[in-house]
Amino acid sequence: MIRRDALAQLPVRTALPALRAALDGPGAAVLCAPPGTGKTTLVPLDLAGLTGGGPVRRVLVAEPRRIAARAAARRMAWLLGEKAGERVGFTVRGERRAGARTVVEVVTTGVLLQRLQRDPELAGVDVVVLDECHERHLDADTSAAFLLDVRETLRPELGLVAASATTDAEGWARLLGGSAGAAPVVEAAGVSHPVEVVWAPPQRPVQPAHGMRVDPALLGHVAAVVRRALHEQTGDVLCFLPGVGEIGRVAGQLAGVDAEVLQVHGRAPAEVQDAVLAGGDGVRRVVLATSVAESSLTVPGVRVVVDSGLARVPRTDHARGLSALATIRASRAAARQRAGRAGREAPGVVYRCWAEGEDGRLPAFPDPEIKVADLTAFALQAACWGDPAARGLALLDAPPAGALAAAREVLTAVGAVDAEGRATDRGVRMARLGLHPRLARALLDGAPEVGLRRAAEVVALLSEEPPRAYGDDLAAAWRSVRRGGDAYAARWRQEARRLASAAGEPRAAVGPAGGPGDDAVAGRIAALAFPERVARARGGGSFLMASGTGAELAGAGPGTRAGDGSGLRDAEWLAVAVADRPVAAVSARIRLAAVIDEETAGAAARALYSSGEEVGWSGGDVVARRVTRLGAIELASRPLASPDAGLLRDAVVSGLRREGPGLLRWPAAAVSLRQRMAFLHRVWGAPWPDVSDEALLARVEEWLGGELARARRRADLERIDAGQALARLLPWATGEAARFDELAPERIEVPSGSRVRVDYGGEQPVLAVKLQEVFGWQESPRVSGVPLLIHLLSPAGRPAAVTADLASFWKGGYRSVRAELRGRYPKHPWPEDPSTAAPTRHTTARLKRG
Repeated sequence: MIRRDALAQLPVRTALPALRAALDGPGAAVLCAPPGTGKTTLVPLDLAGLTGGGPVRRVLVAEPRRIAARAAARRMAWLLGEKAGERVGFTVRGERRAGARTVVEVVTTGVLLQRLQRDPELAGVDVVVLDECHERHLDADTSAAFLLDVRETLRPELGLVAASATTDAEGWARLLGGSAGAAPVVEAAGVSHPVEVVWAPPQRPVQPAHGMRVDPALLGHVAAVVRRALHEQTGDVLCFLPGVGEIGRVAGQLAGVDAEVLQVHGRAPAEVQDAVLAGGDGVRRVVLATSVAESSLTVPGVRVVVDSGLARVPRTDHARGLSALATIRASRAAARQRAGRAGREAPGVVYRCWAEGEDGRLPAFPDPEIKVADLTAFALQAACWGDPAARGLALLDAPPAGALAAAREVLTAVGAVDAEGRATDRGVRMARLGLHPRLARALLDGAPEVGLRRAAEVVALLSEEPPRAYGDDLAAAWRSVRRGGDAYAARWRQEARRLASAAGEPRAAVGPAGGPGDDAVAGRIAALAFPERVARARGGGSFLMASGTGAELAGAGPGTRAGDGSGLRDAEWLAVAVADRPVAAVSARIRLAAVIDEETAGAAARALYSSGEEVGWSGGDVVARRVTRLGAIELASRPLASPDAGLLRDAVVSGLRREGPGLLRWPAAAVSLRQRMAFLHRVWGAPWPDVSDEALLARVEEWLGGELARARRRADLERIDAGQALARLLPWATGEAARFDELAPERIEVPSGSRVRVDYGGEQPVLAVKLQEVFGWQESPRVSGVPLLIHLLSPAGRPAAVTADLASFWKGGYRSVRAELRGRYPKHPWPEDPSTAAPTRHTTARLKRG
C-alpha cells in the first residue's frame, strides 16, 4: 500500500509538473532540489507513474555509490509498501534485486556504463535520472556524455534528468540542451529546517593533511567536538571524516560515550549500512561516516553534524604511473551538503572544525574527477564507444591531454586498443568485465596459466584493496581472506565469483595440472596487472621499479629497518600491486606486493625488455657497455671494446655539461685570458663573448669542437688546455680581436718602469703595486674606461691602502699611511708630496748610490 502521507510531505512534489512538462517537451531537464526534498525517491516514482498519475514508464536511476543505490531503492520500495526487487529494484556490482515487474531500477553509474556499452539504445528504458551529478564522478560524467550521444543519434525520445542539490545548473543545462539550446532548469524550493552553524576550530595549530596522513591532533579535536555536541544538543550525531582509518581512530577515542557508535563507509557490511539508514530504536547514536553520507541518504534521527572539513579524493602521478588517494579540504558545496544532513527532519546544528575566516577560502565545488584521476578506464570506455580521443563526447570538462595520452599508452600495452586508439575485440571484452583495464588484462592473461578461479580471486583482492590489517604481502592477504569471516571477505568471495563467471572459458577454468603455488600465482597476477611496477631489491627494504621509481616497504622509520615484520623484506624481486608516494618523498611506499622471480618479472613486463649499447657519462667518466634492461632495472652488462665514436663524443659532451668547464686544464694563463674576456663582455658587450660556465657549455661545440672529437674519456678532457681553445671565441672575424691587449692589457707599466699584472677576477680590475712605484702618478689609470682599483703595498708587499681615486688619496689618505710606513720602513723614501716625487723600487741608500 502506497504511503501517501509520507509522499505528501516531500517538498519536491511542487516541481513535478514542470519536470514532467520538460520531459514531454525538450526531453531533458536539470533538477535542482535541496537535500531532503525527495528528489532521489519521489521523482523516479512519479516519472514512472507509480504514484497514481501519468503513464507507466521505465525509469533508470544512476547513483554514484553502491550504498546510495541500495538505500534509494529500499526507500522507494517502502514508500510503495513493497520490498526492493518488486516494482522498485537495484543493481550494483555483485548484487541485483530486480525482476520482470521492476519499473524503477537504481544502479550505480558503473553499472550504467556497462549497460550502455552492451545496449546503447537502453531498450525498454524511458527515462534516465543521473542523481548527485554535482559530485562530478568520472563514471557519472561519462554516462551523461554517452546518454547525450544516444539521444542525439539513436533515441531522441529518451528522457534525461540531471539531479542535484548543489551544482552548476547553467553548465548542465547547456550540456543537456545541446544544439537545441539550454535544457530547462527545474527548481524545487525545499522546506528545509534551519541549521545553526557552530565554528569549532582546534585551539592549537594542527598540521595540514597531506597524502593519506591526517594530524592525530585534529582527529582528537574532532572526537572532543563530538563529545561536546552530545553534551550540548539532542538527537543523533553524524560526523564526517575522510576515510576508514580516521573513522576507526575517532571511534576508539569515543569509547565510553553514552551513545552507540556506528561506522558507515563504502566497505562497511551491507547489514550495518542498512541498520544505520533504518534508524535507531531509542538509543542515541553517533554515526561516523565518510562522504558516502553526504548525499542521497537520510540517516534518521540525526540532529547534529560534526564536520572535520576533510575529504579523500583520487590523485594520479602520471609521470610515475602511481595512483593514490589524497586528503584535501572539502569544498563549500560539500560543507553545505553535510550541514544539510542535520536539518532533514527537524532544526539542527552543524559543528564545523575550522575557523569561520577560513570558510571563504575553501574551493566552491570539488574538482571534477576527470581532471585529477587515472583516465585509463575512461579511455577504454571512450574507445569502445567509438570515440578514442573523446572529442565528440559532451563533457563539462575535457580530459587533460597528458593524462589521456598516458592512459592510451597503458591500453596499447595491454592490447585493449590498436595503434589508432580504436578498441580491439580484446579491449571490448576487458571493458565488459567491469574492472580497471589493468586488472582485466591480468584476469584474461593469467587465467590460462594459473586457472580462472585462482586468477579471479587475486584480481578480486586487487579490485578492492584489502584492509591494512591484512598486511603488505599479497599472497598472505589472499590466504587470510580465504579464511576470513569479516565483511571484506564476504564481498571478496562475491566479487571473485562474479569475475570467474564474467570471464569464464572452459579451457581456462582449471589451469595447468600441478599448477604453481599461491605465492607464485599472486605474483604472476600482480605482475600482469602492473608490469611497470615489477621491482628489484636495492638493499635495506628498498627497491627499484621498472618504471624508474624507487620504492620502499611501508613501516620503515627511525630505529626500524625498512619493512620490519614484512615477509617481503628479503625478496630479490617484487610485483608491486599498491603503492603511493607521500608528499615530498623521493620514493614510493609499497602498500601491497607479491614475491616473484626474475623470470616472472621478465614475462609480465616483456614489452619493457631492451638490450643495446649504452655509452654515457656515469660516475665521473665515460662508461661504454652493452646492457640488458627491464625498463629502468639493469639485468646484465659487459664492457664495449669498440664503442661508436659518435656516442663517445656525445658522452664526453654530456659529462662536460654535467660537471662544467672545470674538467679541462686551466693553467694561470688560461684563467687570466678568461677573466679578461669576461671583463670586456661586462664593459662592452658584443662582440666580446660571454664566457660564464653556462655560456661556454652552450657553445661547447664552437670552441672545443676539435678537442672533443679526439676525447674518449675524462682524462682526455683534463689534458685540454682551456686557454688555447678559449681564444677561438675572440672576435677574429670583425678584427676586434687585434685590440684585445689594448682594451684589457695583461700588464700595466707603472711610473717606476715595472710591468705589473692586472687582476681581472673581480667586478673591477685590480692593480696590486708597491706604493713607492706609483709616485708621480697624478690619477688612477683606466682600462677600457674603467678606473683600476689600486692595492697599494708596503715595501714588504703587504697591503697598506686601497683606492680607485689616486689623486684624492694623495691629498688625504696618504698622510696617515706615510706616518705609519715611515716608522716601519725608515730606510725607504716617503716624500711629503708623492704626486711630484720620483717613483722607485729601492731604498733611500740605494738611490743615493745611483
